[in-house]
Amino acid sequence: MSDTTPTRLTRETYERLAAELEDLTTRGRVEIAAVIEAARALGDLKENGDYHAAKDSQGKMEARIRQLQAMFANLELVDGEASASDVVTSGSVVTLRYEGDDEDDTQAFFFGSIEERQGDLTVVSPGSPLGQALQGRMAGDVVEYAAPGGTLRVEIVTIGS
Repeated sequence: MSDTTPTRLTRETYERLAAELEDLTTRGRVEIAAVIEAARALGDLKENGDYHAAKDSQGKMEARIRQLQAMFANLELVDGEASASDVVTSGSVVTLRYEGDDEDDTQAFFFGSIEERQGDLTVVSPGSPLGQALQGRMAGDVVEYAAPGGTLRVEIVTIGS
């Protein structure tokens, strides 16, 4: 997402992510520092696999911290109840049928932030081409969007939460 597009999260997800950030910046940093120190004590850093693995873990943890901080810098809290209506909004589970597919050949997607993901559903971000085409549309609508392989048409079969 661009810097001007807010990240839309429910209060529940925000609280979960805020707790994750707090844990990473406190306990996580202390633990990784202890692991790095223990690995340094093993000797030669050039050929010390434990040290390099610990530094790699530290880098991944710091990247997640930066990701969460950036997300919180431009945050919009949304109502936790997904669309009970027939309109695609953040938190909706949208069932789609691609043009040319059989009547029973449908796919369900979660419409919203990846942080809000429900189960194993593929996430469609509101900022993606498909997401922009779906936003505010209703069951029964047919929408087009630009995909890397060309323009695709999909029918919105159902909208749920």
